[in-house]
Amino acid sequence: MDQPKNYAILTNNGSHTKFLVKNLLTGNIIKGLEKFTSMSGLLFSRSEIYRFMDEEERHDLKILTKANQQSLKSMSSGEQKKALLAYLLSQKPDFLVLINPFDNLDAATQSTLKEKLIAISQSTILIQLVSRLDDILPITTDFFKLNGRELIKYATPKEFWLANKKENIHFSNAIPPPIEPIKVDLRELINFKNVSVSFDGRQVLNGIDWSIKKGEFWQLIGPNGSGKTTLLSMITGDSHKGYGQNLTLFGQKKGSGESVWDLKRRIGYFTPAMTDKFRGYHTLEHMIISGFHDSVGLYNNPSDQEKRCAVLWLKLLGMYEKKDVQFLELTPGEKRLIMTARAMVKHPPLLILDEPTAGLDDANASLFIALVNKIAEESETAIIFVSHRKEIGLQPQYDYILEENSNGSIGKVTTHANS
Repeated sequence: MDQPKNYAILTNNGSHTKFLVKNLLTGNIIKGLEKFTSMSGLLFSRSEIYRFMDEEERHDLKILTKANQQSLKSMSSGEQKKALLAYLLSQKPDFLVLINPFDNLDAATQSTLKEKLIAISQSTILIQLVSRLDDILPITTDFFKLNGRELIKYATPKEFWLANKKENIHFSNAIPPPIEPIKVDLRELINFKNVSVSFDGRQVLNGIDWSIKKGEFWQLIGPNGSGKTTLLSMITGDSHKGYGQNLTLFGQKKGSGESVWDLKRRIGYFTPAMTDKFRGYHTLEHMIISGFHDSVGLYNNPSDQEKRCAVLWLKLLGMYEKKDVQFLELTPGEKRLIMTARAMVKHPPLLILDEPTAGLDDANASLFIALVNKIAEESETAIIFVSHRKEIGLQPQYDYILEENSNGSIGKVTTHANS
């Protein structure tokens, strides 16, 4: 029996993915994929999950969760994708279009989904659109790349891998110094001592011990629902769960009269969802300068020192020529570099990067990782980097790993050889 054909299409943040998918699913002729014009296909993507979620909430129409009491919205990302896949397969399509199927999943759930897709590929053709090379399934036989709307077909797998191999990236300029350093005369910034947290009677964290010292570089790892967000929100002061706990933030015991704003002044924070807040017309120069004032946009005349500092950051990022370009016009990868510079401009004692590379293609993720490594190497800022995937090239000194069990997640520290 012939090996079934399965397809991988490498995308980047400039690819017209929606255009290609629409043509595939409506039977329009696509060069290199002509055979699919007479076949029936369905879409496996995050946008489809949102569509079914909307049907549940607005029309009380349970399609993916018909046999389940739980709502789609209350499920984890892994459970949602499992429900969608089961529903799509019940429709018996000739092919499935998979858009970044492993995004937002922890390592164990990724592995389970990968095994399931490999099994499915024996009877249903898979067309995988991925922005990360590491996500390509091993059963792939035909390789393409989508540049804008142009679909490029590779003659052999070897040609594809050679053409798209990852390159090491580095920034040549130094990290700009702060105008006025935030003084924290402490070696230890954060200390959790035997901290446990419950929600509605369910224990989420169990006996957490974690000490973060000045200048340390940590990666926070754990499955979906293991308590990563809860830990971060106690550090930033956004959760009341820290009260009554043996938790010390920048030398002050939690609940001893510390100000949330004083906490936030000492913490730089970035998560991709923050880019949506900046919908106005802000130049790149003004975006970076706004980091001095913790404002969404710039509403006061900047000082000459602030302007000089913004120029140094833009030169470091290789974006000085774009200093008067609107932030809205940037690619997702460029936006994240600017937002990280904005978070770092005052050299806060602690920088939290929450899933900063989610949804980026390989090139933009590599660029972002290179910037984070440079900040860690050239500043006294401690870093917490949160990610579902192991980012190639990231150089943390330590991992703080949350391991789930029936009594809530426990924490484990591992030290990297380079620390």
